[in-house]
Amino acid sequence: MIPRPSLLRDLSASYVLTSGVTVSGDLVDAVRTALAGLDPLPGDSGEIDVRRDPSLGEEAYRLTVGSRGVEIAAGGRAGAFYAAQSLRQLLPDASYRFSSGGSWPVPGVRVEDAPRYAWRGLHLDVARHFFPKREILRLIDLMAVHKLNRLHLHLVDDQGWRVESRAYPLLHEVASHRPRTATNYYREPETYDDVPHGGYYTLDDLAEMGAYARSRCVTIVPEIDVPGHASAILAAYPEFGATGERHDVLDRWGISPAILSPLPPTVEFLTTIFDELLGALGETPYVHIGGDEVVLDHWAASAEIAAYRESLGLATANDLQAWFLRRLADALAERGARAVVWDEAFVSGGLRQDTVVMPWRGMNVGRRAAAAGHDVVATPVFPLYFDYAEASSPDEPMAIGDAITLSDVAAFSPAPAEWTEEERGHVLGVQAQLWTERVPDARTVDYRLWPRACALAEVAWAGSASDDFPGRLGEHLGRLDALGVEYRPLDGPRPWQRRRPHRPAGVRVTEVMARIDAMTHHAESTRPSI
Repeated sequence: MIPRPSLLRDLSASYVLTSGVTVSGDLVDAVRTALAGLDPLPGDSGEIDVRRDPSLGEEAYRLTVGSRGVEIAAGGRAGAFYAAQSLRQLLPDASYRFSSGGSWPVPGVRVEDAPRYAWRGLHLDVARHFFPKREILRLIDLMAVHKLNRLHLHLVDDQGWRVESRAYPLLHEVASHRPRTATNYYREPETYDDVPHGGYYTLDDLAEMGAYARSRCVTIVPEIDVPGHASAILAAYPEFGATGERHDVLDRWGISPAILSPLPPTVEFLTTIFDELLGALGETPYVHIGGDEVVLDHWAASAEIAAYRESLGLATANDLQAWFLRRLADALAERGARAVVWDEAFVSGGLRQDTVVMPWRGMNVGRRAAAAGHDVVATPVFPLYFDYAEASSPDEPMAIGDAITLSDVAAFSPAPAEWTEEERGHVLGVQAQLWTERVPDARTVDYRLWPRACALAEVAWAGSASDDFPGRLGEHLGRLDALGVEYRPLDGPRPWQRRRPHRPAGVRVTEVMARIDAMTHHAESTRPSI
């Protein structure tokens, strides 16, 4: 199984499940959802009996397969859902394909299981390249198979805004598309494809995605990245910018100086956006507000903004950024959601104590955030940025750099042993990031995520990957084949997955990490220079 359970013990008896298997008990819906395709039916007594056990945690379960059928005890709906996912992995790979009938042998086992971390996440950047609703629903299904439970959607950046706003319609009418897209490799002169790119999710789409995710025990975490990365927003509503000048939706990659104003009208604008997001998604305990790679030059140059900063009793532009993000976090708290930020926002200081920090620049800054009492989700570039190539090979598709390997991900520790017990206690979990500057389509998403996300799932659920992970992964790939996942083969890309012949020298992960480590030793550093 992937991820590996806490305990798996073979039993002598076995059982044969058939299509149309009956499910009875307390949490039937969760099991039926997990076994979709096998057409399970409810019944007064059935081959699968599922019962709630209040002594177990919400995501914990016990699964027993014997001659009389399948018994599941679960702490809550999530536990029953994950028990059924484990049961699915006991069946042949063909059970993951749609079938009009059949029977499936199940070995006798006893499984006792619960996750090590509550936050087991994947991040998908839909701002740089848009992926339609069908791809998000498919990704949620794949996450559910692997017991991943947080889908972080990066909904806005300089290159596009990706959600309908009925209060501010120019966001989806103007900011959701750009006339062309940069196609150059990292550090090459810029070249463009001259093909318009765009798209956005309607609020109805967002409501559907939220409900679909909840049915599969996944929470969508929307991100509205502010106050930087604001070119797309300011293409639609320049009045919310620090200078008032209109920007274009950016067609190239990198950091833009475009920045929102911190003045009250901008806070009101963003609060309205939050209301629309939360109203559409439904139960949304987290909203990511970014805070990364902010260029504060326009704030420093504005007499109006400087006067406002002084009226608040703040000494520097960094202090004003911290105040701005805290004001947004306060607005979210009033609406029942916790703010999540990238680590530059923590470095700026002044966060609400309940704000969750994602230390992308390394676990050193993550430890500082945990020591300061903030909950942390481990997100370091190395080894959790899946926009990096999986190998230092000329065959690998275009990437920002190389290499972050499958074994690198499997070896990662979200709560390092050298941290204090209190610091480790603030680690909510772990999340991999897929930035999409060089991920133009769903086939490339598959290639970048899988099977590295299998290793992520193992670390997030079990706490670490065991020595037998490579062998279990080799067997698991048959399930991905049945599910139609175009993953990267363990021995390298297939011919149609290879990059074009030209390959300039790429940036190495070790080079990037050396620069990031140097930056994070300085508390005043709020943006990278890589």
